[in-house]
Amino acid sequence: MSGLRLYSMPSSGNSYKVRLLLSFLDLEYTHIACENGSAALAEAKASGNAPMGKLPALHLPDGNILSESNAILCYLAQGSGWLPENSLQQAQMLAWMFFEQNRHEPVIAVRASLRTYPERAHLATPARMEELLASGHAVVALMEEHLSSNEWFAGTQASVADIALYAYTHTAASRGGYDMAQFPALNDWLQRIAAMPGYFPLEAVP
Repeated sequence: MSGLRLYSMPSSGNSYKVRLLLSFLDLEYTHIACENGSAALAEAKASGNAPMGKLPALHLPDGNILSESNAILCYLAQGSGWLPENSLQQAQMLAWMFFEQNRHEPVIAVRASLRTYPERAHLATPARMEELLASGHAVVALMEEHLSSNEWFAGTQASVADIALYAYTHTAASRGGYDMAQFPALNDWLQRIAAMPGYFPLEAVP
């Protein structure tokens, strides 16, 4: 696959998911960085290059534009080992990806954003931050429970569910202030992903 263009926000975990899978798949693409609050982001939204006003947005050679990070992951993973062939494992993969967007991201990512972006600092009240801390630890505990008896989230090898969950989890301590030391199985899982060929951290932007 060639001719791909990715509009992504360098500091965003949702954008990072797509960049990471592209690297794991060794796919070439043109990266257009649109950081939070930048003129590039405003232009991407105004021009229609960021449909629905959000990133990431993957532009395909035929002119189609894909939005929503987890949908993009599923598209790119077609025909690769990152998408399970077994229908039950596919359903399990999707269940964890829905979990990531509905329960994980709204807590883990939100707390990190309140600590990261100055324009959101006024929302970081002590009560709100404490609520997000407790909720985040509960969410990660569910991941820990699963990983205590499984190496991956769906099947016997890594899938796009692992990438989806990895994006915000691997910076939960540094950006979100979560106590990740209490989750040994999860930390082992983080290390397994970081050891894969083609891996790069959030900060390494193309």
